[in-house]
Amino acid sequence: MSGYLSARVTLGALALLGGASILFGLGSGAMTIAPSEVLVSLAGLFDLSGPSVDADSGPSLVVLQIRLPRVLAGVLVGAALAVCGAALQGLFRNPLADPGLIGVSAGAALGAMTLIVLGPVIVASLSWPAPWLPIAEGSEQRWLPMAAFAGALGASWIVHRFAARDGQTSTATLLLAGIAIAATAQAGTGFLTYLADDVQLRTLTFWSLGSLGAATWPRLAIVAPLLGIGILVVIVHARALDAMLLGDSEALHLGHDVERVKRRLLVTVAVVVGAAVSISGIIGFVGLVVPHLVRLLAGPGHRLLLPASALLGATLLVGADVLARTLVAPAELPIGVITALFGGPFFLWLLMRDRRRGALTP
Repeated sequence: MSGYLSARVTLGALALLGGASILFGLGSGAMTIAPSEVLVSLAGLFDLSGPSVDADSGPSLVVLQIRLPRVLAGVLVGAALAVCGAALQGLFRNPLADPGLIGVSAGAALGAMTLIVLGPVIVASLSWPAPWLPIAEGSEQRWLPMAAFAGALGASWIVHRFAARDGQTSTATLLLAGIAIAATAQAGTGFLTYLADDVQLRTLTFWSLGSLGAATWPRLAIVAPLLGIGILVVIVHARALDAMLLGDSEALHLGHDVERVKRRLLVTVAVVVGAAVSISGIIGFVGLVVPHLVRLLAGPGHRLLLPASALLGATLLVGADVLARTLVAPAELPIGVITALFGGPFFLWLLMRDRRRGALTP
């Protein structure tokens, strides 16, 4: 016996836990809404006979217009970060790998912050109307996802260019280049923070620590397809990631195009993380901790690890958002504070456990 839970039990339990967290997230907040009222409000979305009598009631408006897009954003962002973390850990065969380690998160943050801080300056400096500019006429928020995508893709491209040589990609060089790019991007965000005015500084400070408060239906409509498709693309590569755990040469002998898989996954992670950062800001530890939790329950196989990480990441981020909204109500904590508060001690415990067992390799 392996001691791990079966795939059916693991996915079933995580799906039930995720559904409960969604119901809890929709009902929690400044106005507490009973689960029965939440279900009635959600049922109204699928009522083909027309809007129900209570469609315009206070609870229904709160659930459908305020909390539902926020909870769905938490589901998608949590799932995306966890899946990307699991994929990078398998790709690099490094248990410490996550989107922040190779500079993707920092690049996405730099792109978004550049638009927030310098967008109005560029528009103000123009002497003619330019509606075709993405930063024209106060449209920074609408184009924030594109700026984050550009930053994430740019960071990924630079890191890959440093690591690629003679058609091969050095994993060690990729990680080291990622750390350097992340540090450079953080220096850029620090400089932009220095240039920001008071309003922008408040936005940057809260946004850099993560929040789902900016999730609206229009913004969710932009990023949801990218997050959903990106998660599926990563899951499709589960067999290749399993083979790459044995080493690049072994994976190549098993019939996998290792370099193509690396490029495809890096681009996918860049797009997914850029989309996630654009709607939630920087949220740490989800991509790092969640895959380890799943491995404790279900083992290292990516065919189960990836979908289970998506379910657990969604559940944990929705739960963290509920805590962020309720612990200091009516104020709101940055969600990154919650994830770091729980993720940091857990990861330290995990490192100490592996060190005692001699399972942590240098």
